[in-house]
Amino acid sequence: MIIPSQPRNPSAKERLEMMAFALESENRIEDLDNIVELLAPPQDILTIAPPGSCKNVRVAVLGGGLAGLSAAFELRKLGFHTTIFEANEQRIGGRVYTHYFDQQRQLYGELGAMRFPVSHNTTWHYIDLFKLNTRPFIQTNENAFIYVRGVRVRNDPGGKNVQKYIYPKFNMTPEEKDLSWQELENIAFFEPLLAIPSEIRKQILEIRDIYSPQINMSDFFNIRQSMEKAGLSDGAIAMLSNVNPSTGSFFYYSFFEILMEIYGINFSFMYEIPGGMAKFPEAFLDSFQQDCPKNYYPDIYPNHLGDIDLRMGHAIMGLGQYREDGAVTVHYKKKDCPEIHQEDFDYVICTLPFSSVRRLRLDPLFSSRKMQAIRILSYISSQKTACLFNQRFWEIGGPDERIIGGSSSTDLPISSIWYPSDDGKFIGDEEYDYRKSYRDSYGCTWDLNTKANPNLPGVLLASYNWGQDAVRLGNEPNPLRIYDIKRQVEEVHGLYPGSLDPLLKDYKTVHWNTEPWFWGAFSFLSPSEHRLFSKVSIEPEYKSRVFFAGEHVSTARAWMQGSLQTGMIAANGVAKMCRKML
Repeated sequence: MIIPSQPRNPSAKERLEMMAFALESENRIEDLDNIVELLAPPQDILTIAPPGSCKNVRVAVLGGGLAGLSAAFELRKLGFHTTIFEANEQRIGGRVYTHYFDQQRQLYGELGAMRFPVSHNTTWHYIDLFKLNTRPFIQTNENAFIYVRGVRVRNDPGGKNVQKYIYPKFNMTPEEKDLSWQELENIAFFEPLLAIPSEIRKQILEIRDIYSPQINMSDFFNIRQSMEKAGLSDGAIAMLSNVNPSTGSFFYYSFFEILMEIYGINFSFMYEIPGGMAKFPEAFLDSFQQDCPKNYYPDIYPNHLGDIDLRMGHAIMGLGQYREDGAVTVHYKKKDCPEIHQEDFDYVICTLPFSSVRRLRLDPLFSSRKMQAIRILSYISSQKTACLFNQRFWEIGGPDERIIGGSSSTDLPISSIWYPSDDGKFIGDEEYDYRKSYRDSYGCTWDLNTKANPNLPGVLLASYNWGQDAVRLGNEPNPLRIYDIKRQVEEVHGLYPGSLDPLLKDYKTVHWNTEPWFWGAFSFLSPSEHRLFSKVSIEPEYKSRVFFAGEHVSTARAWMQGSLQTGMIAANGVAKMCRKML
């Protein structure tokens, strides 16, 4: 198999070719059509009702993240008067959060969403619609480090360095020692997926009332239990949790969440937006501010379009349904204003994470199952620290030393270090033998492009972690936290202590557990939560006057895809209700 090149701004055909290659390399090409269909945008809202047919119908969208923005974008086509309530007074985008270190917006770090795969067709629908530029996000780099229990090795695709130098630190069986760590991950994660018949696998990306026993079984066990069930020893499990820290951080969450990530080929052929992911929500905002946006279809005229009222610094305090006509009352509070205001709307689309909905006053309460989902649905902690250095020290050295994109992983609290991909250049096409290891990075080679200069400033995501490490590091006071991060980055790279002090110019940390209005990075469900709550979480309330959207009610949890797709689904739900009353 020849690895397809990964171009900038790939066409739909090129994306499909990359998807096919990824699935063929995992020996499951039969999943292609189902993945394409299930991750595609829902039906066009214009097939539900004509343009401009819902004038004077008022909709409140709670939250200015991608789910709320996509819902508002679609509703505008039918003429709805849409009011977006956003608690943050400075920015839109929710967990799409680019921090710019300079006024020219050339030096930035992604504190939220930072990548998206070719398989996320709803994401690409809007990327193409807004004509946003994209470039490859380098997911793995063989020059990056794995640093575990004081041993530092390069991340070679075949895993030989880990096998030789890190395996001796763990009590593994002789059979396990003969396998690479990628092959051990295959046993734990890929083989259980392939054991599910292909016609049942598609349920992984479906929201259903009832799932097949094989799907429910994957939701019954946590990740560690599933690794034990696959036959891995405690030593192998401990090794994998250190070599790949995301595995250890998610140990006690549902194994179904891992199957969902793998089935949707979420980590194959990834992309980013040059200049920052913030350009994505800004593209929606720019469209809202135009009387006749070019990205609407030609048969939608300006007089069809509804008005969009974006209210920044407006925090939602509660919802109620008191009127005989079924209107929903939204209670909200303006920043620096003690009074709570209220306003009636015909429909509401709630895109707030359930961690935020939990604090709302609801009168009457939602259904019993919905209230249980709001109270229980699991969110994982995450912390990111982006550091601006006046020299890109990670890009210095020869072809076997410099690190262009990808990440280093470690058992230290920082967990992972992510290197920018902006200086990367794809080198050649190489043959790939999928029989060696599903988890190989396809043998792709990346090197510095000709314009790159390691002596210029650059931004390093110096720490990206999850779970307990995120809670502990994220709660450290600022001077101590950045001190610890610098020392650990030096340790991973083999630099002497204090060498990064003169290079560091600025930094920015976000701990999503303490970030106002979020209180959690993203939904990642505990055992049985998918079976119990995936359907009820997205079902409307208040006699189909309140709809729900966001990554937490999707089958692409933790991804922009989930937010965008459910935002469109919620808008379609409102349109169908409006059509009934026309």
